[in-house]
Amino acid sequence: MSAFVGTGVALVTPFKNDLSVDFEALERLVEDQIANGIDYLVVLGTTGEYTTLTKQEKEQVIKCIVTVNNNRLPLVLGIGGNNTMAVVEEVKTTNLKDFQAVLSVSPYYSKPSQEGIFQHFKLVAEASPLPIILYNVPGRTGSNMLPETIARIANECDNVIGVKEAAGDIVQAMKLISHVPEGFKVISGDDMITLPMTLAGGAGVISVIGQGFPAEFSHMVQLGLEGNAKEAYQLHYKIAASIDLAFAEGNPVGIKAILEKKEICSKNVRLPLVNASEGLQIKIGDFINQFYTAIV
Repeated sequence: MSAFVGTGVALVTPFKNDLSVDFEALERLVEDQIANGIDYLVVLGTTGEYTTLTKQEKEQVIKCIVTVNNNRLPLVLGIGGNNTMAVVEEVKTTNLKDFQAVLSVSPYYSKPSQEGIFQHFKLVAEASPLPIILYNVPGRTGSNMLPETIARIANECDNVIGVKEAAGDIVQAMKLISHVPEGFKVISGDDMITLPMTLAGGAGVISVIGQGFPAEFSHMVQLGLEGNAKEAYQLHYKIAASIDLAFAEGNPVGIKAILEKKEICSKNVRLPLVNASEGLQIKIGDFINQFYTAIV
């Protein structure tokens, strides 16, 4: 399988009860992903709560993941922002030797025009020694990268190799798949529509829920890539309710609660996020018990 096809996961950053980084839990998480068929790992994305980590903590998280992974899976590093020149500088000065690509989010908060988005990524691409995967997530950024803009970037910037498409719009995703040049990867950033996107010609997913149920979710994506819709949808419908639970109180609140039930890491998140409510934890526990009973 070529790079960045299949199931990638956006790793959480586990915290202890004092909210310091729990590196032992992070090691368990990485090992669990590798053992259960995940194809690549995304480091310091939104799910990793990178906005609440200090510079030193980010460096320590990277070192931990790189060491545990030990070159077994491709690694993608999140580097993005709404100050173009700061992103360019970070891409230039970050030690990227252990990574295979950079995931870079469309500029948030500023709400740039499509031309502004294009010019931003043109400069970031010129600065990057690694391939870049764009990240379109209008629900977080406040602006939507249109298929035409992504296709323009793909055609003019040789090292932009794909997009994590998280607009949650299957029609837009299909239009995007039809617009981009051959070989450019359209990767789902929305767990609920990962399967239809993959069946429509997408390259798989960068997932949140995938790290909670790595074996089952990665198998579903693989079936989708093979065009086995019937069997893939059987898995999708078993997993689907967990996706709603994972995002019910924000990301990564839900996925951390799932990982706690699976004894991988604690549910702890840093403010402004708060831990999953007791009601959500009960629903998650019930789902996990039913899920593994059904799978068996």
